[in-house]
Amino acid sequence: MSGVWLFKTNGVIQLVENRPSAADHHQHGGDHQARRKALIHLPTGQTVSSYTCLEQILRGLGWERYYGGDPQLFQFHKQSSIDLISLPKDFSRFNSVYMYDIVVKNPNIFHVRDVVV
Repeated sequence: MSGVWLFKTNGVIQLVENRPSAADHHQHGGDHQARRKALIHLPTGQTVSSYTCLEQILRGLGWERYYGGDPQLFQFHKQSSIDLISLPKDFSRFNSVYMYDIVVKNPNIFHVRDVVV
């Protein structure tokens, strides 16, 4: 799947994913495999499968846990930057919007890929 980023006037960014068309369905042999997004750490090829894993990678990149914000969020900041990464406490809610935020704030380190479930 691919999508388009929509930038709204209130500063909110939203990824609108394209739905597969009938032509895509026929092109792929009619398989019905479910797909989802995964965050990949490019230097190791490792799929980020938990916040423990993600935190270890981010710490190595100079990110630190930020504890001053919303208790419903898991947050990181860099002292050398004004950037803040905010993630839902529940890893099951970690979706492509959060993944792309990490990719943008860590160029050439992470990539988001479609994976078959």
